[in-house]
Amino acid sequence: MKRAYGIDIPETLAEAAHPNSTALIVYDMQVGILRQLGHGDVVLARVLELLAAARAAGVRVFFMRHMSLPKRLSGAFQLRQMTVWQKKSVEDVHPWFLRDSDGFALAPELDVRADEAIFDKITMSAFEGTPLGIALRDCGLTSFVICGVATEIGIEPTVRQAADLGFIPIVASDACGGGQPEAAERALASMRFMGDAIMCTSTELAKIWRDAA
Repeated sequence: MKRAYGIDIPETLAEAAHPNSTALIVYDMQVGILRQLGHGDVVLARVLELLAAARAAGVRVFFMRHMSLPKRLSGAFQLRQMTVWQKKSVEDVHPWFLRDSDGFALAPELDVRADEAIFDKITMSAFEGTPLGIALRDCGLTSFVICGVATEIGIEPTVRQAADLGFIPIVASDACGGGQPEAAERALASMRFMGDAIMCTSTELAKIWRDAA
């Protein structure tokens, strides 16, 4: 760990991902999203492994959940996005993730605990319009590990905004799933090129957390 001007600057994955300074963000692992992925079961298995390692090490855990607004409240952008993604007219689109719908729920295997938080959002970045940044700072955390789906839709925007907010993003790339494989690979390549995020595997993180515990 380097120290400059009274500030600790992590140089390694182990330093950045220490349980005292990081959190695990599980992004949009919802029933309605996972069933759209051909490899949803594989991503879920990897996320569950990482989640178990985080819990064993005492890492704070936050779950993100994408929420649709009713059509009347959706507005120009939300309605336009629905028409593009669903390939239907404004009259025929339907919000996929309304709060009480089956698809909105997190995968039951995640078994969210009483000392873990769920934040709902209508945006792609986990920080926009949610208390996530406030919660991380209030706990004195300087980094976070992110996993879940989808890499090219929400994880990359979250990493970008996190860097602007002064957090160190850590991407567990093998525990992230893409809706479109080529787009997901481009997103990972872009994050590697920018260098703001530390890219790693869930196996590397699990070892670091086991050693720290």
